[in-house]
Amino acid sequence: MTEPWKAEVFAGVDLAAEPGRTGFARLQRTPQGRVVVEDAGCGLADEELIEMLSGVSKAGIDVPFGWPVGFVDFLADHALEQHSAPMAADVRWRRGMVLRRTDQLVHQWCGLTPLSAAADRIAYPALRWAAVEARLRDRGMDCQRDGTGRVCEAYPAAALKVWQLPFRGYKRDVRLREDVVAGLNGRCAVDWNGYDSVCVASDDALDAVISALVAVEAADGRTRVPTAVEEKDALTEGWIHVPFGMVAV
Repeated sequence: MTEPWKAEVFAGVDLAAEPGRTGFARLQRTPQGRVVVEDAGCGLADEELIEMLSGVSKAGIDVPFGWPVGFVDFLADHALEQHSAPMAADVRWRRGMVLRRTDQLVHQWCGLTPLSAAADRIAYPALRWAAVEARLRDRGMDCQRDGTGRVCEAYPAAALKVWQLPFRGYKRDVRLREDVVAGLNGRCAVDWNGYDSVCVASDDALDAVISALVAVEAADGRTRVPTAVEEKDALTEGWIHVPFGMVAV
């Protein structure tokens, strides 16, 4: 007697500071390799988010999982009035303070600079994720920040650039979102199941679908992962999973 097939279910979240702007998506991969969108939309409170993430194989989350190690150490020393003065508090020093190792590597690979949880408004969603992460850990869920557990950090713009789809301006331009939706159908074998109109209407829902697709790639070993030298920082700061592919920087 053959074992019944168990669906592979993936989730994606475009995490905002507040529930109303939080995009979400739930995908199921068929035995034939197609990815079916089971649900997508906006509006996800913490309890709903935790329940969704607890029931999937892997989830991609569009939010920084942590803060730069050097920045955290500097603030801790600053609070004790024990911080050292840099040789020059110039742009290079400031950039090294507010960008994580993974942010700097993504810039090298893709020519894109992720928002900084230390210097940009993305700090608010990052704080929300830190609280959610703690609750997921309390449930026994593997939330290692390098993405080897049940969640991985996604950066939709980088994934779109690797996949040679529109990666700039689509958040403001409906026509570009239509191009992205059409492109994902061919590039990632997505069956939109009627949710294409939702993702054309909402860039948050679209980013959630892209984040879920990154989770699929990560689960299959098709994303860049930390080297031995990078692993320590990745476990503390987080690690953006970028799909394999060649891009012009």
